[in-house]
Order: sequence, then C-alpha cells, then structure tokens
Amino acid sequence: MRLAAFLSVLGLVLQEAGTASLAEERKRREEPRLSLGDSSEVTGLRNCEHHEGLTDCRDRLPEDRATSQDPPPMIGPTQNTVATGIPSSKPAVTRPILPTTPGLPGSPTSQGLPTCLVCVCLGPSVYCDDTDLGSIPPVPRMTTYLYARFNRISRIRAGDFRGLTKLKRLDLSSNFISAIDDDALHLLPALQDLILSENQLVALPVLPSSIELLDVRLNRLRSSGIQPGAFGALQKLQFLYLADNRLDSVPGPLPLSLRSLHLQNNMIETMPSDAFCDLEEHRHTRRLLEDIRLDGNPIDLSLFPSAYFCLPRLPIGRFTSPPQASPPR
Repeated sequence: MRLAAFLSVLGLVLQEAGTASLAEERKRREEPRLSLGDSSEVTGLRNCEHHEGLTDCRDRLPEDRATSQDPPPMIGPTQNTVATGIPSSKPAVTRPILPTTPGLPGSPTSQGLPTCLVCVCLGPSVYCDDTDLGSIPPVPRMTTYLYARFNRISRIRAGDFRGLTKLKRLDLSSNFISAIDDDALHLLPALQDLILSENQLVALPVLPSSIELLDVRLNRLRSSGIQPGAFGALQKLQFLYLADNRLDSVPGPLPLSLRSLHLQNNMIETMPSDAFCDLEEHRHTRRLLEDIRLDGNPIDLSLFPSAYFCLPRLPIGRFTSPPQASPPR
C-alpha cells in the first residue's frame, strides 16, 4: 500500500519537472538572439531579468543598439569618395599665379621661383649669392643694395636694372661676365659702388657719373677696352681698382676726386708725363691721391720723375732698372 502511494507521488513530481523544463526551453527560444559583439547588451539584459523583468529590458534594446559604434563601411581603392559623401583626405591644391611685372618681390627668376624665395630680401638689400643664377633676376624697385656673387651670370643686358633708381651698391663679383651693354649701368642715378671683380671683362661700359668706387680686379681688361676720358668724367670717383688685368698703360685722365688707384700686376711699361699731374700748373698739389700701386708691372718708375711732382706720396713700384745680364764670354 505504502509502496504504491510512493510511486504515485514520484510520478507526479517527475511530470511537473518535465513540464517546467519544457516551459524553460520554450522561453529561451522566444528570447531574441544577440550577436557576440553585443556583450554589454547581454549583460544588461541579464541584470534586467533578475531585477526589472524581461519585458522592460526588451523595450530598451533599440536605444542601446542605436548608441553602439559600428565600424565605417569599407571603401575600395577605385571607389569615388565624393559619391559616398566622404571628403577626400587630399584636397586639390591651386598654385598661385605669380606676377611677372619686373622689379616685384614675386617676379619669377630663371628657375621659375619668385626672386625673394631664391634670394634673401632684407628691407632694401637683396642677397642672391651662390644661387646658380644665369642672369640678373628682377628685384624690387626699392632695392638699394644688390649682391649676386658666386653665380654663372655671363652678360649684363640693357634692361636688367631698369627702374632701380635707388640702387647704391651693385656687387657682381665671381661670375662669368664677359660683356656689359652700354645702357645697362649709366642710367642708374644713385649707383655709388660697382664691384665687378673676378669676371671675364675685356672692356668697360659707360658708367654713371655718381660712381665713387669701381672694382674691376681680376678680369681680362685691356687698355683698348677703356674709352678715352672714361674716368675723367667721373667727378665723384674716389677708389679705382684695376689690378690683375692686361693693361699696358696708365688710364687717364683721372678725376681730382681720386684717392686710391690700384694698377698692380698688369703689363704697364710706360706712362704719359701728365698721368697724375697737370704739367701747366706746377704749383698745384694733388693732395687726395695718396695711394698708387704699380708694383708687379715691368715699368721702371725712375724713368718718369716729372709724373709725380704733384703727388703727396710716390707710387708703390720698382724705381730701379732691372739688372743687366752680363754678356757671355
């Protein structure tokens, strides 16, 4: 009797347990499946099951998914980024149009770059040293000092310095200049210092009357390349440097303003009696011309004593005849 009652109770318990398992399995199947990437949503859902109830948590799922950060869509290498609405990371660059008016800071040089990018412009001074220039670049009209040394400039043309009315100093040393047009320099009204040393000049152009210093050392200058009276018209000329050329005579006449004359290392063998002094005014003293260098020339200065009577100092050079070679025995 007792055994039969026990078996009946056991059957009822097993039946209820099976019914509960089927209900739990049905509940799991009815729950929405979440991806592995929504681990935070799963955690929050489980917390809601224990504290708030499943219905309330399901109402919050769309809001949580809306705040999740999905990876951006992949764009192929040939896909047009403009069509997808994504701006390009390399915007188109528009090159500025450079002005071509001569004498402006933006005027292009022979390299196609603005002058003040190739050169250094500091106020009224422009430095174009060692920049591989083949010609004079257009510089600002307010330029007062222009340096273009150690380049490969071979010729100075008439329009190279047009409009530079304030230019005071021009240094073109250490180039390959072999010719200068006559109209290139004499229209510069303010030019005081002209430095053309270490070039290949064989002749001098017409110079402006404002010149105070002229440096043409280390060229190929010949006496025939200096126009008669070229220096006499330069009434402000104080320093004249013609050393290391191919001159065969002292150029003249020389202006009374001259203070220093360098003619060393040329081929000078003779000089006129009035090279430095006026033969008609023996009482006149040329006090300013104190520095004359004729050393390194084949001339014997002792043969021309009347050429120095007006000078405060004698020229530097050889005042003795070269020793005569003894005749062979």
